[in-house]
Amino acid sequence: MLKWLLTLFVALLVLSAAAPGLTRAGLGRLPGDLRIPLRGRVLYVPFTSTVLLSLLLYLLGRLI
Repeated sequence: MLKWLLTLFVALLVLSAAAPGLTRAGLGRLPGDLRIPLRGRVLYVPFTSTVLLSLLLYLLGRLI
């Protein structure tokens, strides 16, 4: 259980650090990525970007 929590924490740290670079690359602005303004904040739900990144990571894992 502790290994999974640590892995999740590290993955969230890496994704948070990579988010500005991924936005410049076009991820996060794809059709299907939702931005919902709510009380002065923006709720961001990246459906399409998540599917695309998952597919790329799957293919990378299959190659290795």
